[in-house]
Amino acid sequence: MRSMSKFVLSLFAGMAGLGLLTGSAEAQFKNGSQPTELDIPRVSQRASVTQRIGLTDITITYHRPAVGGREIWGKTIPYGKVWRAGANENTTITFTDDVTVEGKPLAAGSYGLHTFPDKDQWTIIFSKNSTSWGSFSYDEKEDALRVSVKPHAAEPFETLTYTFDDVKPDSAVATLRWEKLAVPFQIGVDVKAVVLRSIKNELRSVGGFTWAGYDEAANWCLDNNYELAQALKWENTSIQNEERFENWETKSRIYNAMGKKEDADKALVTALEKASAVQLYVYARGLQRQGNAKRAFELYPQVPQKDPNHWVSHLALARVDSNKGDFPAATKELTQAISGAPDQTKPFLEPLLKRLEARDDINK
Repeated sequence: MRSMSKFVLSLFAGMAGLGLLTGSAEAQFKNGSQPTELDIPRVSQRASVTQRIGLTDITITYHRPAVGGREIWGKTIPYGKVWRAGANENTTITFTDDVTVEGKPLAAGSYGLHTFPDKDQWTIIFSKNSTSWGSFSYDEKEDALRVSVKPHAAEPFETLTYTFDDVKPDSAVATLRWEKLAVPFQIGVDVKAVVLRSIKNELRSVGGFTWAGYDEAANWCLDNNYELAQALKWENTSIQNEERFENWETKSRIYNAMGKKEDADKALVTALEKASAVQLYVYARGLQRQGNAKRAFELYPQVPQKDPNHWVSHLALARVDSNKGDFPAATKELTQAISGAPDQTKPFLEPLLKRLEARDDINK
């Protein structure tokens, strides 16, 4: 047993001498070996970096060797030989959903991250074996994917570092940085497909028992102009759960996006019938801000029909009177609106009152 321990120590010392175990010119112990049985601090410390793309988390876990005055590329890390892209145990990369790497598909999961460095081109390897120690038992038969990438000169990094750069809504570039070299590889995600799958799963839980959950799902599809037929099905389910202004208004916008104007108009009529005074005012105000003042001023007079005593009804009438140039009437209505409005809203209304008193149209 003692002779086996000496053999192991000798083996690890030899690996350290090749720069395969440590991040500095020295190993963990003065005799050149690394710990194998005990959890004690390592020279090449463990690190992890995560980037979320849409709903997909990408995590790289690795150990960080240091340059330590060594010549790294082509010497400490030989060209043309498999390297673990870090120190100590396997460097791993985990994807919570399917992705593409340099445009090639790769299934969700955890992979051992290995490389074949070369002066002008690197091969990045994603191995199905993510639990081995380094690259010493690497077997290309376990490859899930290989991609070729171009290294380039970059700002110096004393310790090996992975970063995520050029982050976009559906992609990011993972970059290995060490010494004066950067090795990037692009990771892409079909965010819409991932989100749609996630929504379907969430609707099997609490969100699937309310009108709001299906309405939110339909709105996401609508906002992304994606799977509109599915959006319509979800909105119909929302309406079945509880008919509201919100889901009928969303249904109207879905029909519009599908080019079904007649159906859209009918749905909007139903939505406005179900709207409260506040909902109708907010909807009309939204149209006004979007430049459709004509339709907005057709709707403002209908707000008091929902609730003549609500403060927002007086605000709607103040806008109508101000638009007509009847500033005394508008001032009276806005004064009543301020009187009945919540305290947190009054500071937003009081400047409008001053404008009316100065005969300034509050709609401009």
